[in-house]
Amino acid sequence: MSRTSSAIEKGIFWSRWLLAPLYIGLVGVLVVLVVKFGIEFWHMLEHVMVDKGGDTFVLDLLALLDLVLLANLILIVLFAGYENFVSKIEVAEKSVDRPYWMGSVDFSGLKIKLIGSLVAISVIELLKDFIELSVDPQQKVGDGTIWRIIIHLTFVVSGVMFALMDAINDNRIAKKKSAMGKDSLGGGI
Repeated sequence: MSRTSSAIEKGIFWSRWLLAPLYIGLVGVLVVLVVKFGIEFWHMLEHVMVDKGGDTFVLDLLALLDLVLLANLILIVLFAGYENFVSKIEVAEKSVDRPYWMGSVDFSGLKIKLIGSLVAISVIELLKDFIELSVDPQQKVGDGTIWRIIIHLTFVVSGVMFALMDAINDNRIAKKKSAMGKDSLGGGI
């Protein structure tokens, strides 16, 4: 039975490599985002030459920020996901350019970083909506804007809940370690 168990466990362990093509796909998505950023940047330059009010510039700038935040989000998922679930990125071990959090973000930290990025992206989308409303005062807040506000608030509440759950879990683990320490010193039962 142990040979069968060992073979199954090896298969399960090696199955993590099935995720590698997904992370390579995310690298491709980053390339697409760079191209999209270049196109949006070019449009912004065109608008700067003809825009007299400045509102179009702000909207174009927010669109660029949106793309940058999305790229950051993809990079966070790419680095943390690959290192947590597939393999360590050894070529980055001694690099001075290695992000400080790389290799130290666990699944809990990844959730917090993701929700933070999603909140930032949704704030930019809401800001774009409100700027468009200020440009055209006759325009009313539509269903799309209301849904974006609801989604943004959901992200914020989810982020707070994730942070609370992590704090409660960290506190529980600290108490358990403290109790184990007392037991080993003779202060326990």
